[in-house]
Amino acid sequence: MDIYQEEVVQRALRGENIIIWLPTGGGKTRAAVYVAKKHLENNPGAKVAVLVNKVHLVDQHYNNEFNPYLGSDYSLVSISGDCDQKDFFGCEVKNSDLVICTAQILENALTNQEEGKHVELSQFTLLIIDECHHTHKEGVYNKIMARYVAQKLKGERRLPQILGLTASPGTGGAKSIKGAVEHVLQICANLDSVIVSSKVYAPELKKKVPRPRKRFDIVDRRPQDPFGDHLKFMMQFIHDFMALGPEFPVREFGTQEYEADVVILEKKGVTDRNRLLAQCALHLRQYNDALLINDTVRMVDAFRVLESYYSTKSSTAMDGTDFFLLGLYQENEVELRKLSGDARFENPKMGKLQNTLLEQFVQGGHSRGILFSKTRKSICCLYDWVSNNPALQRAGIRAAILTGAGNGINYMTQNEQKDTIRNFRLGSLNLLISTSVAEEGLDIPECNLVVRYGLLTNEIAQQQASGRARASDSVYSVVAQAGGREVRRELLNECLEDLTGRAIGEVQRMEPRDFQMKITDLQTEALLTRQLAEQLKLKKRSRFNAATVQLSCRGCFLPVALGHDIKVIENAHHVNINPDFERYYKTGGQPALKTFEDWEPGRVISCAACGRQWGMEMIYKNIALLPILAIENFAMETPEGRKLAKKWKNVEFTVEEFNFSTYCHNKFPNMLD
Repeated sequence: MDIYQEEVVQRALRGENIIIWLPTGGGKTRAAVYVAKKHLENNPGAKVAVLVNKVHLVDQHYNNEFNPYLGSDYSLVSISGDCDQKDFFGCEVKNSDLVICTAQILENALTNQEEGKHVELSQFTLLIIDECHHTHKEGVYNKIMARYVAQKLKGERRLPQILGLTASPGTGGAKSIKGAVEHVLQICANLDSVIVSSKVYAPELKKKVPRPRKRFDIVDRRPQDPFGDHLKFMMQFIHDFMALGPEFPVREFGTQEYEADVVILEKKGVTDRNRLLAQCALHLRQYNDALLINDTVRMVDAFRVLESYYSTKSSTAMDGTDFFLLGLYQENEVELRKLSGDARFENPKMGKLQNTLLEQFVQGGHSRGILFSKTRKSICCLYDWVSNNPALQRAGIRAAILTGAGNGINYMTQNEQKDTIRNFRLGSLNLLISTSVAEEGLDIPECNLVVRYGLLTNEIAQQQASGRARASDSVYSVVAQAGGREVRRELLNECLEDLTGRAIGEVQRMEPRDFQMKITDLQTEALLTRQLAEQLKLKKRSRFNAATVQLSCRGCFLPVALGHDIKVIENAHHVNINPDFERYYKTGGQPALKTFEDWEPGRVISCAACGRQWGMEMIYKNIALLPILAIENFAMETPEGRKLAKKWKNVEFTVEEFNFSTYCHNKFPNMLD
């Protein structure tokens, strides 16, 4: 270990709960390995859990850090959502000295009472929490630590030591030193820890972790944008059709603020049973997305988004509103296609991005970079551009997409993530085009170029992204429009980064007694707040009798189910058990999902009347074919009017647990005779 790492682990070696604050590339994980090693050596029967917040970090920490240094003397296991060991997590914990897993795996095990799956916090003697600045609000880290703090306040003594790791706790949105200090103290309270950084050996740390050379690659605003202007003309045409009136002022098309406005308009249309308003708002959001894409990548990318959206609309049009919106697009489709292909008006940011990439990659054959952009759509468009750009291909750029794990066309499986990161590390790929998933924890010391493109993020994400460029003479580039919001946000984040450091300094200078009193006060307040919130949540869930709530399609307002038709499986999957429900939906393709322990995915389902996607079928225990529904695709008629919910946890009626035996008896009454 380096001398500054030895400095920051001293209090952890004495058994104290600490947060290690070191910059990206400063060796936080290596310091944690050292603490884990000493902990296991000095405490017979010790058991360590290493928690991470991203799947690819499970294998990275196991293969690169913990197993090489501890594997010969101790029993280690790595567990993530795509491995079978998670189904026997309790057994794995009993048989191992150190477990590396995603935080959600541990949270599931703490709540699951099934033998072989359940664990208690008291079974662990050391809990290492990677990227611990995420321990706040409703995040999974904070759910685990809330349980820890509640047990501590009750006087429970058999609790693990806590070791948090972070490159920056951030300011929590605060712009003043007082607010930033409060935020840092809250993180300390959530983790029941003091925050430690290098003081004596800070100069050695600075030499070890040089900052990349930062530059702003600025382009002038596009002088003419006939494609974007035409989209705005069509959007204004839809606004005129809606006839909203002066009480609905229109903010600038092609902005995040306008997107927020049309989301509100769609909700109002649904709650007011005004389908014209709701459908126009949905289409306006698509046009606004196209404008945002036009501002970020190529015109043709924006056109393709609209083309894809409208390709299915003709088969689901059901009234005059649908025919107006479809007709408007069809009448303008040829002109939009023509404008999107006119190279004279292409996005100037693309040329600047090309030059930025070529400057680094043409210099030598060993360059490696990460191109960050905001959305999955934009990184897919950027990948297509890089792959089909002759100049970039001649420069030897071998690119791949890296997104978060999930379901859908623009997501990756966990194995795809691992393969992409491994190939990048080995050098068969040399450019990752990524969302924020690559900002944290990715261990690639050779990376010498980081480009942030079309991003508005906080100071934590900015620091994390900057820290990916660790090679000597590396470059951190911000490609942005002159006077644009990206530049202003980047400069603000630099100020917030400095504010974070000052706030941490103030917290570290507090008298130990004052610090502990403040931490206890914050923990007690948070516990009472959680208890009150849980009571209100329970009260809200029982506000209406499930039989009095009617679910209707959010697209066409057709009533399709009652609240008591809905049951929940494993506290996660909300299914409709009414056999009559199948006449209301049609089935489509197969979702890109693996098979789980008790169920496998069936087909995508959507409204038979208007085509709005509702969810998918599940095949449960090889017997029950059940439709899983996303409540965001429905409106709820309640005794107090029409209501909407984004998640099932927000509905105001109780959803009962699915009983498989009862279902089988009702579905197959003669099966057990």
